[in-house]
Amino acid sequence: MDAIQQKVVQEKIDQLANKEVYVHLETTNGAYASHFDENAYNVGAFIRNAQVSYQHGKIVSTGGSYRVGLKLDLGWVYAEGLTDYEIDEKNRLLMAGHDREGRLMVALEISETPFSHEADPDE
Repeated sequence: MDAIQQKVVQEKIDQLANKEVYVHLETTNGAYASHFDENAYNVGAFIRNAQVSYQHGKIVSTGGSYRVGLKLDLGWVYAEGLTDYEIDEKNRLLMAGHDREGRLMVALEISETPFSHEADPDE
């Protein structure tokens, strides 16, 4: 993955608007939190292959990272803290946010085809 290039990511978000797409959204502070503070809560959220069609989407800088919002008919999907992106060989938009140590904190991925249900070494 490379550092987010806002214009490139916005163009890809625009290309996928008004299409049936699959979304992967994941947030976590992982087991990292409890390693540093035994009283810390370990939190996370995970959704894979949610099929949506968004009217429009937007990437905005939040100062050091980015927020991506996708406007649905009845609400929003958004992820904040994104730092890196890739458009892979399957033409999927993969975005992630990593902490200072390089650990995954948030991921938002958009694809015209479903993501695999099992661990796929190519993903």
